[in-house]
Amino acid sequence: MPRGGKHLAMYNFGLHVASYDSPAVEGFRVREAANFEAAARAHGFVGRSGYDGEPGPACWGKQVFPRFIEGSGFATAPSSLSLWTDIESLMAFSYNGVHADALKHARYWNVKQLWPPLVLWWVDANIIPEWKDGVERLERLHDEGPSAAAFSFKQPYVANGAPATIDRSRVKEITALNAERQSDLLAHVLTLKA
Repeated sequence: MPRGGKHLAMYNFGLHVASYDSPAVEGFRVREAANFEAAARAHGFVGRSGYDGEPGPACWGKQVFPRFIEGSGFATAPSSLSLWTDIESLMAFSYNGVHADALKHARYWNVKQLWPPLVLWWVDANIIPEWKDGVERLERLHDEGPSAAAFSFKQPYVANGAPATIDRSRVKEITALNAERQSDLLAHVLTLKA
């Protein structure tokens, strides 16, 4: 098992500038399936939560949202919860290829965040985190700053709780591997409107 029997959990949360079915966030909507497929093909991907009542993977507990949704007028918001073997695999997926294309355009679809966009933490490999765990960790990162219990790419930790250094050469290797696995998806998203 990777990292001494641990998986890296990732939760992210944002707010759109308009409702999900609005033309203002069409660029996000039309890329969503490709992003999920790119993650599934990515090196180091373990799994992700689905969304209650929607086709796809099972929902990992009741979907809840952090306090940052309050006052937005939305009852739900874009968020994801996933598991990875290591931080380099998640970084290679997040900042390259299909997902990087979505990040490039995110300023058109999302409001400027006054909270961390994501939170990372380690879980035992036999544990499936729930949405509430991600919410609690994101709020903790916002309120207390990074720690082994709630961190980001900027100040990462290894599974034993010690500060980590991201292996950038490994990220590049994984990025190249992912590019081979996702070339058709990237070609597709590059044809989509922002």
